[in-house]
Amino acid sequence: MSDYAAPVGAPIWLDLMSTDPARAAEFYHAVFGWDVEAPPQAEFGGYQNFTVNGRRVAGLLPHMGGVPNVWSVYLHTADAAETVRAVEAAGGSVMVPPMPVGDMGSMMVATDPAGAVIGFWQPGTHVGFTQWGVHGTPYWFECQSKDYEKSLAFYPQVIGARMEEIGTGGDPNAVGPDRYAQLFIGESAYSGIMDSATLFPAEVPSFWQIYITVDDVAGTVARAESLGAQILMPGEETPYGTLAALRDPLGALICLGHPPAGM
Repeated sequence: MSDYAAPVGAPIWLDLMSTDPARAAEFYHAVFGWDVEAPPQAEFGGYQNFTVNGRRVAGLLPHMGGVPNVWSVYLHTADAAETVRAVEAAGGSVMVPPMPVGDMGSMMVATDPAGAVIGFWQPGTHVGFTQWGVHGTPYWFECQSKDYEKSLAFYPQVIGARMEEIGTGGDPNAVGPDRYAQLFIGESAYSGIMDSATLFPAEVPSFWQIYITVDDVAGTVARAESLGAQILMPGEETPYGTLAALRDPLGALICLGHPPAGM
């Protein structure tokens, strides 16, 4: 996949809240080839857009409270007010109610019943990222859920996705990361849910994880490490491609992906 237009319910945007946006911009330029579109916009809290291949790919904003140095995921909503109702009906809570951002669109932020923070973007002139699966663009999105059953119930209800479990997904006696579900919008899957109850310490909440496509996982990992990143997983061959995980020099978690041979 290359050109991409997010269907309703699929990931449409991602952004990084950083304690040092200038240093973050240097790091992501070096590892993914991302540029910063323009100087920080004071009227939008210093928000900037990363670009790659001349297209917007992600956002960057200074830390404004809450958890610093964290990536956030936004799903496409056609009606943010209706999404508020759907989130609350499905047992989630609204952290940031729908808020217009100039003529660019409207954003809201919710917490799902498993505790993961998830954003929603109703696009105006800002249509989100428009490439998928080429170097420097999204590869996959994944909810690391500490309460898998609650997540499975929530997302199909809120975003209208079809859930398809893989591995031991449907086995009620299975536990841990072997339980996995893909979330389909139409005929394509754009994100997944992993049972991560045993993967992380109890104090780590559920969260959404982002994978960025790279041409060379080993080379990107080495470059990131030389720039001060902490390597959590240096590169693992899986049926879903070569995957790696790191924390950028400021502590934000970001993952890498490269398609399996033949894809």
